[in-house]
Amino acid sequence: MSNIYRRKQLWKKVLLAAGVAIILASFWYTSNLVDNIAAEERNSVKIWAEALKKKARLVSYTDQLFEDLRTEERKKVKLWVEANKRLTSNAQNIDITFLTQILQDNTTVPVIWTDENKHHKSNRNLNPEIDYTPEELKKEIARMGAKYEPIEIQYLDDQTDYLFYDDSRIFSELKHTFSDLEKSFISEVVRNSASVPVIITDSSKTEIIAWGNLDSNLLLDKTKHKELIQKIADQNPPIEISLQAGVTNFIYYKDSDILVQLKYYPFIQFGVIGIFILIGYVLFSTSRRAEQNQVWVGMAKETAHQLGTPLSSLMGWVEYIKSKGLDDTMASELEKDVDRLNTITERFSKIGSRPELKLENVQTALQPIVDYMKTRSPKKTEFRIKSSSDKIQAMLNIPLFHWVIENLVRNAIDAMGGNGNIEFNVSENEQFVFLDVSDTGKGMPQQKKKDVFEPGFTTKQRGWGLGLTLTKRIVEDYHKGKIIVKQTKLNEGTTFRITLLKSQ
Repeated sequence: MSNIYRRKQLWKKVLLAAGVAIILASFWYTSNLVDNIAAEERNSVKIWAEALKKKARLVSYTDQLFEDLRTEERKKVKLWVEANKRLTSNAQNIDITFLTQILQDNTTVPVIWTDENKHHKSNRNLNPEIDYTPEELKKEIARMGAKYEPIEIQYLDDQTDYLFYDDSRIFSELKHTFSDLEKSFISEVVRNSASVPVIITDSSKTEIIAWGNLDSNLLLDKTKHKELIQKIADQNPPIEISLQAGVTNFIYYKDSDILVQLKYYPFIQFGVIGIFILIGYVLFSTSRRAEQNQVWVGMAKETAHQLGTPLSSLMGWVEYIKSKGLDDTMASELEKDVDRLNTITERFSKIGSRPELKLENVQTALQPIVDYMKTRSPKKTEFRIKSSSDKIQAMLNIPLFHWVIENLVRNAIDAMGGNGNIEFNVSENEQFVFLDVSDTGKGMPQQKKKDVFEPGFTTKQRGWGLGLTLTKRIVEDYHKGKIIVKQTKLNEGTTFRITLLKSQ
């Protein structure tokens, strides 16, 4: 039996080692695979960041180019305005041909000519896509007048007209084009194909201008913007960009959600596998335990049934001997053994059914079985019962409790070789009663403490390895208590501790 148990333990260790090796190998492979994918993902983010820097430089260069064009257009407008002022002035030596040529070359500056009451007389270079009504012309005149001071035109000594003008169409188109380019750049940043969470801030690094791939709830509380920006900055340094001359912005970005998920994937994967294996193991263990219970119950009831028939016959013979007066001593001894067999039968019959537990005095319950075992033990075996109080009570089923004590005593006698002391020590606390059963036998190695209650474990040459297994089942399953090897030492002895309930 012990060889079978040792082989079982060996197989458990081998399977455990193999399982750990497989898990470690799988974890290493998966982690390696995830690291490679993460490296690719990180590389994509780096490429995106570099492309972003280049595009930011391109936008900045475009802005500079547009600024130069805007400057040239403004010069043209100023030249056109100056030409108009010269033509309408009374100055001498004016090159009228040159000034007229400047005015005729104007194909981009929007102009509205009005009388002194600001009533429309003529216009040039207005938006051709708009069919201006008188009301719309009034609005346009008011808009131009609010933007630039109109040019006065004096004629006939007392008559005054006005020229209202605006930025050239090219200048306005450049302005709109750059605005669209800037918006497109920001939109492309926040809606990047790499799914990178990104924030664009102003030069102070506190005001968020735009964001993308972030939970909008995180941005609702402006007091937490600085904390959020710092958290993202801890992952990657910000990219400095200048979309407009003299205006600096910063782009903060962090690892994409895919990259974050990849970091935790191996742990989640093996966590799920571990939970599945654990559930499978628990279900398998429960099923196996249920099968063992069925075997125990079946064997116990069959044993009780098999003992019942000859026991009834023996009881009849005892009564017959008594009635005939053949031998009173023999009849008395036979009756004791029959009572003993009857007790054993009762014990087996209780296995598998729910035993009735009653509140019993532990010392009183212990005394009869100790007295019985004294008469069945070698003369060199001494028994002692100690108790912190003679009123300690616990929930017991007497027949099954006696069976537990009998098994422990028999093991103690075998361990001592029939020569030594067996001591019972009863104590209690607020919830539990403790019964320590100690012997002065050969003890056992510390590594065997957990194995003594396993089915098939025995140190005897002809042992079955079921006594302590049955003892554990009676204490823990039927009495809802606990039994452990409290202490053991080679060549000094062993102490078993039984913990019992004081109430149900």
